[in-house]
Amino acid sequence: MHIGFIGLGNMGAPMAANLANSHEVVGFDTSAQPDGITLAPTAAAAVDGADVVITMLPNGDILRAVADEVHPAMKPGAIHLDCSTVDVQSARDVAVKAREAGLSAIDAPVSGGIGGATNGSLTFMAGGPLDAFKTILPLFDIMGQKVVHCGDAGNGQAAKICNNMILGVTMIATSEAFVLADKLGLDRQAMFDVVSTSSGYSWSMNAYCPAPGIGPQSPADNDYQPGFAAELMLKDLNLSQMAAEGADADTPMGELATALYERFVKTENGKGKDFSAMLPRFEKRGRD
Repeated sequence: MHIGFIGLGNMGAPMAANLANSHEVVGFDTSAQPDGITLAPTAAAAVDGADVVITMLPNGDILRAVADEVHPAMKPGAIHLDCSTVDVQSARDVAVKAREAGLSAIDAPVSGGIGGATNGSLTFMAGGPLDAFKTILPLFDIMGQKVVHCGDAGNGQAAKICNNMILGVTMIATSEAFVLADKLGLDRQAMFDVVSTSSGYSWSMNAYCPAPGIGPQSPADNDYQPGFAAELMLKDLNLSQMAAEGADADTPMGELATALYERFVKTENGKGKDFSAMLPRFEKRGRD
């Protein structure tokens, strides 16, 4: 396939590089100039003649602006695959614009971080027309290890923010539990051995433990250098609460997790640290 790839940052560049091993890829970014990828001078030039245009962008406003720029330059019948994490409404609005331009649109945000993008082991949550989804399945196989078609346009974003709301809440609960265990005189390894094999089991505990030296290696073992930065978790939690408000959904735990990560990132030096650095954050605090 001939692929245009717009957004060559920390995630987009390795995704594009993996695709370039098997397909013709032309990329564009307003600032990044990664090696190993053919670059175009403009976004419109990058999508000229492309069968699939992939975007990996910071937010919904930028996605809308890029869609307005590139949809008129895309050939009829081409597919716009957006892998950004944005609000559900932006994804759905871009899908409408794509249909009006004679295109198909798939929203497919990712899970797996920079390591997953580099290793081609991302998980994709996709929304949009099934025929277009099936057409680009080979691309998902190159960039990732799993893809789930979640339904209509915007449902990929819905799945991503619901997943990450759970992740934010469970990381906070896991961190709280370790600190409580410390103060009760319970050894961290003993706690892990119990919780990781009983009803407290979770991905936050078992696969990404926030306690250094406990469980599989995680950012906690590297001074909380980010695998998934706290500010990115805050972004996704904010998106979950924006969606919850629009859908009239009661999400008190998601709302509280959003408030805690906002405080952590903006006033407690959490920016630039992994989202699991909630554990040392709680270690420094007593009961208010």
